[in-house]
Amino acid sequence: MYKPRHIIDLIADNVRKTRNPFGASNSTINKWWKDTPIQREGDAMLFTGLMYQLVPYIEKSTRYLERYEDSYLANYVRFGKYMPKFLVGLAVRFLASKEDKQKFNGMLHSIVKILTKSSVDFYYRQELDYYSGILLYDLGDIDGFTNHARFVASTLKENGVKKLVTVDPHTTYALKVLYPKYTGESFEVKTYFELVNFKGGNGTKQVTLHDPCFYGRYLELSDVPVKVLENLGIECLTVRNSGQFTSCCGGPAESISPKLAKEIGDRRIKDLQATGAPIVAMCPICMANLRKGGVEAEDLSTLIARCA
Repeated sequence: MYKPRHIIDLIADNVRKTRNPFGASNSTINKWWKDTPIQREGDAMLFTGLMYQLVPYIEKSTRYLERYEDSYLANYVRFGKYMPKFLVGLAVRFLASKEDKQKFNGMLHSIVKILTKSSVDFYYRQELDYYSGILLYDLGDIDGFTNHARFVASTLKENGVKKLVTVDPHTTYALKVLYPKYTGESFEVKTYFELVNFKGGNGTKQVTLHDPCFYGRYLELSDVPVKVLENLGIECLTVRNSGQFTSCCGGPAESISPKLAKEIGDRRIKDLQATGAPIVAMCPICMANLRKGGVEAEDLSTLIARCA
């Protein structure tokens, strides 16, 4: 296990200086929108929190963390915050493969397709789309999280943003629950799957839906995607631990101990595979951990978009 303080200090320094947990500029990470015809004005702003965009970088970096965990090299992580950020940004450009970036950017394209099909009046402004800071909160750096959250909330408010459409459970929980508590600013927050307004079918009959912790236990939204899929002719098979009793994929632990994250993830994979049906995830972090465990899970957005 890495020393938590070393990891927390590194991530906090990156977020403080670049507004991004990897210490790179948002423009380096966030390019999915460039080839998508999406308007800049509307009723609700699509807010990605950069989570899908970050996953290819998270996957690659955690492989390195796993390789050196419990070795003498683990102690050198604490020096990462002293590396000039322009060098970090340059290194990040080559950290993830083009194929992986396209894969996760494609999930955001699917969400745009879903919202368009559902006649949602939404828009996107990449200069206002920031990482929520949720990992700082998860790791216990409340001061760092609060400072970053205040910056994000004030930026949105100053630009007249009142309604947000979110795409992942971590960002949704941060904006809907944590931001009002720690910044005093509130927004009307809806996940994209709460706005699905069409029926159809794509040939898929049964799936195993993995409930992320934030959707299942804290936001109690597990029934919503189930009903959406039912309207599309897709049955969600019962998983031993789901809803408010869902089991963690191991993702939150990967920055501190990849080995522990894998142990937790392997247990969850056994639960999911017990149904025998294809596995569907609705969180980019969960998907990354399931992939690491050898499961080629499909994202909920991709499944729904095939029906649009």
